[in-house]
Amino acid sequence: MSDTKSYYELYRRSSIGIALSDTLDDMISSRRIEPQLALRIMQHFDKAFTEVVAEKVKQRMSFKGHLDTYRFCDEVWTFIIKDINFKLDNNSNTVHADRVKIVSCSSKRPGEV
Repeated sequence: MSDTKSYYELYRRSSIGIALSDTLDDMISSRRIEPQLALRIMQHFDKAFTEVVAEKVKQRMSFKGHLDTYRFCDEVWTFIIKDINFKLDNNSNTVHADRVKIVSCSSKRPGEV
C-alpha cells in the first residue's frame, strides 16, 4: 500500500470479504497470482471498505436489548447483546434478533491525534 497506515481487518468477515478471500485463495492455488499480491489486495480491501463506510453510510439507528457480555482488548470493544430490537431513525419498523455481536474500533489508531 502506498501509505503506511494500517486498517482493521473487520470487514474481511463480511460476505463480500469472504468472497474476495475465497477467490484469491483459488487464484493462489491455481498459481495465477502470488500470495504476496493476495495480501496486498486484502490490505487495499481493508482500506477501501473502511473509507467507503466512513464516507457513504449516513443512516442512524437505535437499539435496545440485554447486554450479555462485553470486553475491551487491544483498543477494540466487543459486545454480545441478547433479545435486541433495532430501529432506523427514519422508520417506525423494528427488527428483532435473539443475539448480536457488535465490534467497535476507534477510527484513530493508538498514538494518533
